[in-house]
Amino acid sequence: MQRSFLIQIFIFISGLLFSNFSFSQLTWVNVDSLYQPLPTSIHVYKTTSLLDGKPNIAFYVEADLKDKKLNFTVDTTYQRRLTPSKFYEKNDKPLLVVNTTFFSFETNKSLNVVIKDKKLVGYNIHSIAGKGKDTLTYRHPFGSAIGISKKRNADVAWLYTDSNSKKVNASQFVLKVIKDSLPNPDKKYLFQRTSVPDHQGFDEWKMQTAVGGGPVLLQNGEIKITNNEELKFAGKAIDDKHPRTAIGYTKDKKLIILVIQGRFPDIAEGATLTQEAQIFKDLNCWEALNLDGGGSSCLLINGKETIKVSDITGQRPVPAVFLIKQK
Repeated sequence: MQRSFLIQIFIFISGLLFSNFSFSQLTWVNVDSLYQPLPTSIHVYKTTSLLDGKPNIAFYVEADLKDKKLNFTVDTTYQRRLTPSKFYEKNDKPLLVVNTTFFSFETNKSLNVVIKDKKLVGYNIHSIAGKGKDTLTYRHPFGSAIGISKKRNADVAWLYTDSNSKKVNASQFVLKVIKDSLPNPDKKYLFQRTSVPDHQGFDEWKMQTAVGGGPVLLQNGEIKITNNEELKFAGKAIDDKHPRTAIGYTKDKKLIILVIQGRFPDIAEGATLTQEAQIFKDLNCWEALNLDGGGSSCLLINGKETIKVSDITGQRPVPAVFLIKQK
């Protein structure tokens, strides 16, 4: 009698756990047929599953980094911005175009690193002036980026870049923000002030292609959002729902490009950074990086839109995009 009762309790609890697990997982449907022609090394998935009980629309592309017929690259502009569709035409109609870096509306410049064909063409901003009573205080964050090496290995790291140097220095450890009264401290000073262990200094980051954004969402397969260290979103904004763009990768060398539709009440409300990170974890990613979202979020596959962009004027012009081309 007692044993039977315990078995029933076990079954009941197991059922609850299973139902909660199922609820937290999104159901993804392959929609390759909508975006042909595609090579066998690229697949497109869509979900309309509720995200924590709220309406949701999202897409992700899985691309095999091992396929040498695929060229993973970027394109950027100088003191101007283009819509993803304009980048698509400019680059001879690649397989994939997705927005990437944060940028300044005033200067049209990227605020994050961009590496194209091994060349550093965009730089991280390392000094942020204080406001109000802290106008003489500066904060020096180390922004994050995702890169792909010549051997097609992906990596997420925190970087130091300098417009006077061709080299990019990377830390595999998240770094605390440095605060002082110096508007433009030099490289040596910042390295001395970092929280990186002495034996784990900044190594040269030799990447064929890279784009910056932030914050990092996933590290070593676990959710570890480094918003406080990267100073991307103030206060409780980490919990705000918005359209999202992000890129991650799996240990078996699959690149995952994710876009989440948002700002459409009762249709697609967007995601928090934590929800975005959970999606990458559920997709078995090892590392993942948030990119510019909101009205900038846009993913084109063979020139066709996936999510509906949130700007009422249509696609937002951006200064840099990530591309997948077929050789």
